[in-house]
Amino acid sequence: MIIYYIVVLYFIIINIIGFVIMGIDKRKAIKKRWRIRESTLFLIAFVGGSIGAILGMRIFHHKTKHWYFVYGIPLILLIQIAVGVYLIL
Repeated sequence: MIIYYIVVLYFIIINIIGFVIMGIDKRKAIKKRWRIRESTLFLIAFVGGSIGAILGMRIFHHKTKHWYFVYGIPLILLIQIAVGVYLIL
């Protein structure tokens, strides 16, 4: 049962990180500062932060003109859901 709580806590934290990192990168873009690499943004989504990244994209209006983010991050989420369902069943 403790594993369940650890997994849930992990996904909460990684999604908060995904959301916050989108906001930080948007702020840096506005200020024309050094940016967070796109590969880092995708990595955070890939390791479980895809929901946070999608929410960050929508709320901060960030990376919404890049097709590889608009389609890539939700695709990562769909794959994660499919893997999760497979592992549960």
